[in-house]
Amino acid sequence: MNEMELKARCEVFDENYKRVLENMNKAAQAAGRDVQEITLLAATKTVEVEVLNHAYRQGIQYMGENRVQEFLQKNDALDKNVHRHFIGTLQTNKVKQIVGKVELIQSVDSLKLAKEIAKQSKAQGIVSDVLVEINIGNETSKSGILSEELDSFLGELSEIKEINVRGLMTLGPILTNAQKKLQYFDKMQKLFIDNKGKNMDNIHMDILSMGMSEDYMTAIQCGATLIRVGSALFGARNYNV
Repeated sequence: MNEMELKARCEVFDENYKRVLENMNKAAQAAGRDVQEITLLAATKTVEVEVLNHAYRQGIQYMGENRVQEFLQKNDALDKNVHRHFIGTLQTNKVKQIVGKVELIQSVDSLKLAKEIAKQSKAQGIVSDVLVEINIGNETSKSGILSEELDSFLGELSEIKEINVRGLMTLGPILTNAQKKLQYFDKMQKLFIDNKGKNMDNIHMDILSMGMSEDYMTAIQCGATLIRVGSALFGARNYNV
């Protein structure tokens, strides 16, 4: 990417970032919430690291990658102060490359994966923060545990001392009906609240991660504490890269 292209990409981001912040404020105000309690995480899949460092200088503090290889390619060049999350599907054979390099793994959807994260965390002498991914729409095309499995899954995770469950994450169903999307996010909020007060080892629920570029305002309305926004910040991208 040459200097002119970088400048253009950064200008697109600047305009979009301003719009997203305005929308976040509107959504929070409508829901009677303090926008300061909502974390904006930039979903950075396919975005060049030069653009990401510009985004950090403009105020984006949290960034999340979907793919391990892309994360590793960018990690050293990304500003060291960025809060790094992993937000994509994580294969157990890639866990070793991620543990200790990110602050939060948002996509734990099996006991096998949780145990591998714990194994690699123990080897480094650390405890890894994670979110449990919920397949709130019961969609066969998506990862995540079913909502009715959450109680038993948390019980299993509470026995693994090398991980700390910080909350829940979901990818909402792709729907044109906003009211139906609202119902799914409301269900997620209920799951989050119902489990937040439980006294379980290694379970400290304070993050509800839901909402992306097309539905983050609805997610804020339904209590999301973290939204993952990509194309609404960086513009349309080539996901085949």
